[in-house]
Amino acid sequence: MLYCLDKRFFSQEDDNLGIFDVLVIAVALSMDAFAVSICKGLSVRKVKFPHLLAVGLYFGIFQALMPTIGYFLGKQFEKYITKFDHWIAFGLLLIIGVNMIREALSKEEPNEEKNSSFSVGTMLVLAVATSIDALAVGVSFALSGMEKNTFFYSAVSIGVVTCIISMLGLLVGNFFGAKYKAKAELAGGIILILIGTKILLEDLGLINLPF
Repeated sequence: MLYCLDKRFFSQEDDNLGIFDVLVIAVALSMDAFAVSICKGLSVRKVKFPHLLAVGLYFGIFQALMPTIGYFLGKQFEKYITKFDHWIAFGLLLIIGVNMIREALSKEEPNEEKNSSFSVGTMLVLAVATSIDALAVGVSFALSGMEKNTFFYSAVSIGVVTCIISMLGLLVGNFFGAKYKAKAELAGGIILILIGTKILLEDLGLINLPF
């Protein structure tokens, strides 16, 4: 999804990024995590501190980790990263989204702890799905000749920004979805599938959205 973004900000001659550049990249990278956090907020009756901590840490850490992996893999593995990242993200988000829709349409009495799961397994899948295409951004950092110290600052900034934005997304989703849990969860599942489809179509070059 953000492969077009890294081409826009980086070139072989650029070896430094300003604070504004890093913040723009961080915000752009965090948008999928923000949308997923809204979906999580829609599915929980009341947001508690552990919920905020979960989305903040999982999404923030993985959004910093993926560019780090891409940076150290570098140009040697670029073609493999960009060839499969969008398919993995699409598959993970499709699975989670379909599951949310199934639970929303189920006739059984909803189990809030299950439906709004913040378990390690669920959060890992969502964190990987929303951050995996950031590998390409890490590759671009390496290709631009960015020094390790500068990269470390950039990766930490991306993680912190994503952490904050994800927490805000959880609160926003909960504010609007508390009274309409089943419908909100249905909408959340559809949104996740649309995000995954958007990632896939953009990386396949079929669409080019500005967000």
